[in-house]
Amino acid sequence: MSAPKPWHLDFDALFSLARPAAAPTTRRARAMNESAALPDPRAQPYRIPPHNREAEQALLGAILINNGAYERVSEFLQKDHFADPVNGRIYEACGKLLERGQMANPITLKNFFDQDGSLADVGGAQYLVKLAASVVTVVNAEDYGRTVYDLYLRRQLIDFGETVVNEAFKHDLDATAESQIEAAEEKLAGLAERGSAEGGSRPIAAALAGMATEAAEARKRGGNALGLETGLADLDRILGGMAPGNLITMGARPAMGKSALACCIARHVAATGTGVGFFSLEMRAEEIAQRLAADATEIAYDRIRRGALDDDEYARLKDAERRLSGLPLEFDDTAGLAIGQIRARARRMRRRRRVGLIVIDHLHLVRSSGENRLQELRRISSGLKEMARELEVPVLALCQLNRGVEGREDKRPQLSDLRESGSIEQDSDAVIFLYRRSYYLEREQPQRRSGEDQIAYTGRLADWSASAAAERNKAELIVAKNRHGRTGMAAVFCDLALSRFRSLAPERS
Repeated sequence: MSAPKPWHLDFDALFSLARPAAAPTTRRARAMNESAALPDPRAQPYRIPPHNREAEQALLGAILINNGAYERVSEFLQKDHFADPVNGRIYEACGKLLERGQMANPITLKNFFDQDGSLADVGGAQYLVKLAASVVTVVNAEDYGRTVYDLYLRRQLIDFGETVVNEAFKHDLDATAESQIEAAEEKLAGLAERGSAEGGSRPIAAALAGMATEAAEARKRGGNALGLETGLADLDRILGGMAPGNLITMGARPAMGKSALACCIARHVAATGTGVGFFSLEMRAEEIAQRLAADATEIAYDRIRRGALDDDEYARLKDAERRLSGLPLEFDDTAGLAIGQIRARARRMRRRRRVGLIVIDHLHLVRSSGENRLQELRRISSGLKEMARELEVPVLALCQLNRGVEGREDKRPQLSDLRESGSIEQDSDAVIFLYRRSYYLEREQPQRRSGEDQIAYTGRLADWSASAAAERNKAELIVAKNRHGRTGMAAVFCDLALSRFRSLAPERS
C-alpha cells in the first residue's frame, strides 16, 4: 500500500470556491436554475388563518333583526375581532347607532355605507339586506360571537408565534434570549387577559357568598386579620392584614429602615409557610441575606458584612444559614427591571413556588421607558396594582418620599409627601409611612450658645440625651390610607443594627 500523500492547502481551489458560479449560458439552464430556487408548494402548503365568515355573517344578521343580540356580545367582542374588515365595520356602525338610542337595521345603516367603497365590493347596501334575510334564529347570537372571538385569539396566537420565531432568529446584542423570553411571556399574558371573556358582572348572591367565606376565614384567625399578617400585631389590627389583590405602599425618607422592615415582614410571612417573592432593585440578594441573618443571630449587620466574627458568632451564623435556607423565600436582585419584566417574573414565581406575597424594593428604581416621569410612575403603580389583582396576592411596594418632609417642624410624613406622583396614593389600597424620631434627634445635638454658661448648656445636653435614649429603639408605622378600614399609628420596637422590627411589649407601648 502506498504511503498517504502529505496534506496541504490548495489556495487555488479554495479561491475558486469563493468565486460566484458563472451564470447559465442557455435558456434551458436558466429555467432549471429558477425553478430550483422556488419552494415546492407541495412541501409546505399555505395555511389560511382560522376564520369563519358564516359565523360573522350570522351574528351580524341576528343583530340587524334583533338589536338585543348586540348586548349579548358587546362586552367581549370588538370590530377588530372580525376576520373580514367589512363585517367589523358593520358591527361597529351597529354599536354607534345603538349608543345613540337609534335602531340598527339595513335601512338606518344604508346611509353609512352608500359612499363606502369597501361595502360596494360585497354588494353595497344589498349586502345588509342579505345578512338580515339569511337569519334563521337569533338565539345563537352569543355562540356566534364566541366563535368569532375564539378564532380571533387563534389568529393572534399564530401572529405571536411567528413574531417569537423571527425575534429569536435575530442576532441582536442588546436582546438576550432571556429578555426575549420575558417579552414573550408578557405578550402572551396580555393575550391571555384579553382572552378572558368570562368576566363582567356577578349576582349579589355570589358576592355575598364570597364575603361570608372571607369572614369565616378571618374569624378563625381570631378576628384580627383577613390577609397575611405582618408579624407586627398593632399594625395588623389597623390594616386587617395584607389581603390578596391589594397594593400596600410603604414610604419613608432614606435611612429610616424601609428595607429592614420589608425583610422582617417577608421573613415572618415565609415562616408561616407562605411563599414570598422579593424583588430587590437596590441591594444584592447577599446583602438582604445578611440583614435576615443579623435578625436571626442577634449579631450586628455591619459586623456580618465585614466578617468581624469570633468562632461562636460564626457558628451561630452557620446555624442561621441552615434555618433560614428552608424558608419559601425567593429573591430577584436584577437591577433596572421594567414593570413588564417584574410582572413576567412574578408570574413565574407564582407558578413555581405558589408565592403568596410579592415585595418590591423599591418602586422608584423600576426602569422607565424614558417618557415623562410622572406618566411612567403612573404606569408603574397601576401595573403593580394590576399584578396584585391578576396573581391574587398582596404586593408590598417600598417608596421614597420627597424632601418636603425635611422642611417641616413635625417631620411625620403625609400623603402629599409621596414622591413625584399622586397615582401611587390613588392605586394603593393602603399607604404606610415609617417614621423614626430618633433619626432626627441624633442629628440635633445641641451646641453651646454664645454667652451660655456651662450649667445651662449641660442641662440642655442632658435633656437631649434623655430624649434621644427614649426614642432610640422606637418607630412609628403611620397608616395614612386604608381603603378597607381605619387609619392610625402603630408604635413598634426597632433595632436597625440587627435589622429588627418587633411589636412593642404591652408594658412598653
